[in-house]
Amino acid sequence: MRRLALIATAAALCAGLSGFAALEHTSNSSPPTAAPAPAADAAHTALSIGAVVSQLQDKLRLQPADAASWAQLGSAYVEQARLTVDPTLYPKAETALRRSLTLQPDVNTTAQTGMAGLANARHQFTQARTWADQAVADDPYAWAAYGALTDALTQLGDDAGAQAAVQRMLDLHPSTASFTRASYTLELQGRTDEAAQALQRGLEDASNPADQAFCQHYLGELSFNTGSTTVALTHYRKALALDPTYTAALAGAARAEAALGRTAAAVTDYQAAITRVPQPQYVLELGELLESQGRTAEARAQYSVLEAEQKLFAANGVVDDLNLGQYQADHGNPRLAVTLLTAEWGRRHSVLVADALSWALHRAGRDEEALPLAKEANRLGWRDATLRYHRGVIEQAIGDDQAARTDLTGALSANPAFSPLRAPDAQARLARLQGQR
Repeated sequence: MRRLALIATAAALCAGLSGFAALEHTSNSSPPTAAPAPAADAAHTALSIGAVVSQLQDKLRLQPADAASWAQLGSAYVEQARLTVDPTLYPKAETALRRSLTLQPDVNTTAQTGMAGLANARHQFTQARTWADQAVADDPYAWAAYGALTDALTQLGDDAGAQAAVQRMLDLHPSTASFTRASYTLELQGRTDEAAQALQRGLEDASNPADQAFCQHYLGELSFNTGSTTVALTHYRKALALDPTYTAALAGAARAEAALGRTAAAVTDYQAAITRVPQPQYVLELGELLESQGRTAEARAQYSVLEAEQKLFAANGVVDDLNLGQYQADHGNPRLAVTLLTAEWGRRHSVLVADALSWALHRAGRDEEALPLAKEANRLGWRDATLRYHRGVIEQAIGDDQAARTDLTGALSANPAFSPLRAPDAQARLARLQGQR
């Protein structure tokens, strides 16, 4: 059914999302900087989650048969891995969660939800869906499980299923976690004003500085993605004022500074962020910024770090063909990228994978095959500059100059500084196309 308008009133927000008939999530996105909300109400810092882990470990030494604490420890390891980018914590998380399930095999929604979160973190989205489905079947009111289910279904490209899951999460538990997921879903649909309102509501409901910083960070991400770079930088700085340890906000500030031409500040902040948490996205962004400045050797050093990180993730059960394929398409072997991303497309039909595979096919010289996937990537109406740029370049390659002009213009309208490498290329291509009229 269709709901009352999202963000129209507080009551409407608690009731649900409007027009939720065509919605879809890290990362991440990452994003492609957009990312999913955390599964629990409270955001954590690396220090606070470390304290939680230590407390649970101490408790379990005294009560080793406590199934609930084993489940909580497993989920805490997953969160700690997210915050520290330490994939060696994933096997520990799985051991703890399976111990909980062994001790309490019947109706253990906390452990099932934890397993869903772990599978999402490892990009094993089909498994995540299975675990989350089991959790909500056992307990239809398990709101956190609906969060994990939303993340899995979004990544699998099940738009209708994802919209139903996030709607149910909002109905059960309107909170920072549910509002931020709703915001991402709305952003993917191109409803950016409503997405910002959802984040603002999440900010209003945030009960601690970590949650408030989380919302400010994603308000920054949304502002950056829509071309409001100065506003984005303000949000990132507010997040850092609330939580100086929030590395994602520091990297966001670096991204905004780069877009504003403050290259030295951007490099400094990227380096500080990577020193704290060597998130692959930050490493790649710094590498591309350095490459755009002609600092090729320094850029290559960052790409080498990224390649080493990918191997570490793979060794700990993370299936990361999407990010690895994106990297190979632009900075490595496009044919390998096609192989990786074709396999990923076989596993899930999300808009992110459609875009990545279309771009890899273009980079491998297979533009006729690329175009249908580039169009598929825009099926939800996401106003993402990188998606529009990719489609415009592919259209130019097959000789459809009019469509290329439209999409390249759209990319630069969405965000004139969406990438230190690709935004200048989009401007140059558009200038050539305009000159050919």
